[in-house]
Amino acid sequence: MCILRFFCSEAFSAHKTKEILEKLQQVDADIVELSTELCYHVELREGCDYLNINQIKVLKWLLSSPLQPQALRNETVYKDVKGSQIIIEIGPRFNFSTADSSNSVQICESVGLHDVIRLEVSTRYLITFGRPKNVSEKLHEALAAPLHDRMTQCIYTKENLPRVSFNEGLPKDLEPWFVVPLQKEGRPAMEKVNKKLGLAFDSWDMDFYMDMFVNKLKRDPTSVELFDLAQSNSEHSRHWFFKGKLLLDGKEINESLIDMVASTQKTSNDNNVIKFGDNSSAIKGFKHTKLRPTNVRDPSQVVKEETESDIIFTAETHNMPTAVAPFSGATTGTGGRIRDVQGVGRGGHTVAGTAGYSVGNLHIPGYEMPWEEKGWEYPNNFASPLQIIIDASNGASDYGNKFGEPLISGFVQSYGLKNGDNVREEFVKPIMFSGGIGYMPHNMIKKNKPEKGMMLVKVGGPVYRIGVGGGAASSVAVQGGDARDHALDFGAVQRGDAEMGNRLNRVVRGCLEADINPVESIHDQGAGGNGNVLKELVEPEGAVVYTKEFQLGDPTITTLELWGAEYQENDALLCSKENRAVLEDICRRERCPVSFVGEVTGDGYMSLVEDSYTNKYLNRNERLKPETQSKMPYDLHLEAVLGNMPRKTFDLVTEKRTKLPLSLPQNVTVHDALNRVLRLVNVASKRYLTNK
Repeated sequence: MCILRFFCSEAFSAHKTKEILEKLQQVDADIVELSTELCYHVELREGCDYLNINQIKVLKWLLSSPLQPQALRNETVYKDVKGSQIIIEIGPRFNFSTADSSNSVQICESVGLHDVIRLEVSTRYLITFGRPKNVSEKLHEALAAPLHDRMTQCIYTKENLPRVSFNEGLPKDLEPWFVVPLQKEGRPAMEKVNKKLGLAFDSWDMDFYMDMFVNKLKRDPTSVELFDLAQSNSEHSRHWFFKGKLLLDGKEINESLIDMVASTQKTSNDNNVIKFGDNSSAIKGFKHTKLRPTNVRDPSQVVKEETESDIIFTAETHNMPTAVAPFSGATTGTGGRIRDVQGVGRGGHTVAGTAGYSVGNLHIPGYEMPWEEKGWEYPNNFASPLQIIIDASNGASDYGNKFGEPLISGFVQSYGLKNGDNVREEFVKPIMFSGGIGYMPHNMIKKNKPEKGMMLVKVGGPVYRIGVGGGAASSVAVQGGDARDHALDFGAVQRGDAEMGNRLNRVVRGCLEADINPVESIHDQGAGGNGNVLKELVEPEGAVVYTKEFQLGDPTITTLELWGAEYQENDALLCSKENRAVLEDICRRERCPVSFVGEVTGDGYMSLVEDSYTNKYLNRNERLKPETQSKMPYDLHLEAVLGNMPRKTFDLVTEKRTKLPLSLPQNVTVHDALNRVLRLVNVASKRYLTNK
């Protein structure tokens, strides 16, 4: 076991390097120059301490540029660092095996380099000041901040750089799940865990769960169970406000908001085939000729086939993640919406995407707008409106381009004014809207119901400590919990991997093109992670899930994080044991990870076992043995989690607003008015959102 390192100069283009330099100069104006190099960290398996000459030659061929093979070196060019220079090296967290590493290792295996188990890339920044400078720790951190994503990356130093393995400095014992002593300590114990785990429970939630565990189940919950309930029953997942009882000025409104939306279907075209009941909607399509492979498991002949397809459209918003981390929030908003298209019925095909953004006043430097007031404050854990409109649109296009889905239309709004009562109105929390069109075989619009013995399958990327608590984090404004730690909000933002998303998409396509579709039912993984998507998949039958069957991208993942993290590019599906081989072959062909993580039991309970897939926990009827239940981090009847829960009541009061007549400046000209209107992003060209 060892780590080999190779170096390559100029990590970025001249334009990109200039952009980074300008960001650093905003931190310290003394910076005059920036150069970069890449460092490839190649970890070898245990028992292997070197590669032979031929293997090194092949490895260098893989890592080097075909146009500049001599640029790859065994040593860094940054040997003699002057007093006016510092090096900041940024790379993936040591416990975070990146998607690029997984792809690189697979490529190494395909060319015979079987001893390579991880290949990560770090970037070394040589920052030059105009004069010799003693850089303090505070300044060093400030310079490093714009250079990395602190969720997935860290600063590499001489002290922490791994010598023989990326895992050498990782903790041996992971933080265990724990039992919350509600029966002994009462509500204070609930309030304590609510704050510790960032559950965003309001008073109603805490009373409800206290009653459920103490009075009805007569036992204490585990931290995993409460975390799961916070995600599964958050506003994000349950839509309490949309489905709740509304009182307006003391009078009850007969319809809920969701009823009002659904009622529009009574007077619209009767062409819906899926509405208000799946990951996407669908309307009646058309009959057509398509090309289909005769064998989806191996290369085969493509033949013409007559079929009938329905048209899919879905849309969602990804507001909180985009506010906290605009680029990542928008990429995963696009990726999640793509998987909503995949997850309709027994599978769907993607076609094209749309995007929309609503933000506050932009305050573009050197481009003042007369209606934009200065001095307004914004949450310090949110990006600025200008950064959001740039980075979020970059993120949405970046994911679509890498995945292979064109972005064909969009909208944008920038608004921030004081109303007639001198109260500020602005999109402080932005809207990031992602929509997508697709199509699906007409005979695949109905999901098959779960049956005892069916297998629970996870297809796509491995488990990362990413997107933990997203459902609760995005529900804070409705449910309360203003004191949430900003670190928890940042942890709730997902990170996208479009290349893995494309593999997953090809697996879904292969299943739809098979003679017998191995997918009985499919859902995309969203807020709440495995805990949410697996329950949706097996409701009301129940299932037992085994933690050690999941593929981990991070060996330090805890059971709570495995159950609740919204890591991306992942779908959950049901597959019969008879069709397991077909699904495995399709995933193997597309090089897409697949894990068979559990089995439908039929007893109505969702149970999580910290072990590998084995029958020793099941009785003759393939149900969980009673003596096992007390040792599990999660064991709840689905009726308690997903059943009919009491509606929340929201007491609304009509705000009296002062309406002022239209007032125009006396000296305004048509030219001035037109100049203002055309400079507003709501009116201006949207090509910068779609053509990039």
